[in-house]
Amino acid sequence: MKIVVLVKEVPDTWGDRKLNLETGLADRGASEAVLDEIGERALEVALSYADKHPGTEVVVLSMAPESAANTLRKGLQMGAASAVQVVDDGLLGADLGLTAEVLAAALQRIGYDLVIGGNLSTDGVGGVIPAMIAELLGVPGLGWLNSVEIDDGTVSGERASDGATIRVSAPLPAVISITEALPDARMANFKGIMAAKKKPFETLSLADLSVEAEDHSAAHSIVIALSEKPPRAAGVKIVDEGDAGEKLAEFLLQNRLA
Repeated sequence: MKIVVLVKEVPDTWGDRKLNLETGLADRGASEAVLDEIGERALEVALSYADKHPGTEVVVLSMAPESAANTLRKGLQMGAASAVQVVDDGLLGADLGLTAEVLAAALQRIGYDLVIGGNLSTDGVGGVIPAMIAELLGVPGLGWLNSVEIDDGTVSGERASDGATIRVSAPLPAVISITEALPDARMANFKGIMAAKKKPFETLSLADLSVEAEDHSAAHSIVIALSEKPPRAAGVKIVDEGDAGEKLAEFLLQNRLA
């Protein structure tokens, strides 16, 4: 079994998040770069299966700038056998379509039985990459799983909807995405950190994958204006001088909250 886990470097969830006012892209230097938590949870699903099934190969895959290599190595420290990073200047500002095509091409190159990703990244929050990859690869896609079971030749799990919990399954090869209902990721220990230094780390370019970024240029979103979000204004403060109830009722009515 070969499981490929999609991971991504993102700005720290608890740090400052800003847009570059010149390019309209996320300012990656505004806060510490970390491995996305949902990607870590996806990796934990793969590693937990590998712990119980000797011979399972777990690979982490990412499309990211060259500077993200150190962040990607965390996946190796946690226990992945190898890592693949797609790096190319032509991917700067890549949209969801180009991202999915690049990752699908990388998956075809390295091979897979199962691909696991998170349902939403904490920076772009697109929520469609795993489904788009499954479509491009022509394999089943199971999204937003709250549980995952991997058996010989199949993958299954539960997905919550507004009115019910749905049990879904698909034959392998397949692509799945998981939610934060899955367990937290394990911590990298000293042995894992040292072992990661000797594990394979492959870097690929668009030329290696035979993908032309220019083919997507017409599909990119166009930023027509950009400005910083104004500082948050102070809320209305009601002081009780014997008429606080009336003031509160008036405030609710004015703001159509009552």
